[in-house]
Amino acid sequence: MARGFESKDVEYQQAEKERAKPPSRALTPEQRDVQARRRTLELSLARARADCAAATSAAHRRMLEQAIGALEDQLGRLGPASTG
Repeated sequence: MARGFESKDVEYQQAEKERAKPPSRALTPEQRDVQARRRTLELSLARARADCAAATSAAHRRMLEQAIGALEDQLGRLGPASTG
């Protein structure tokens, strides 16, 4: 019986968490595109940094460092990330 009570409590907590969220504003198609582009660049940057940290060849490391610089530049041109 305690197990059922715990399950109900978790369900209640999850419902309260959803209810407490502030309503999000609708994004324009352009804003969604920018968000998607930013997320793609951030994931690519994380992967390139991880690969660079694991690289054993100096040439490969240089290539990854150039790619990291290019990704950071592209992210910078997108402007600051919006929260909302």
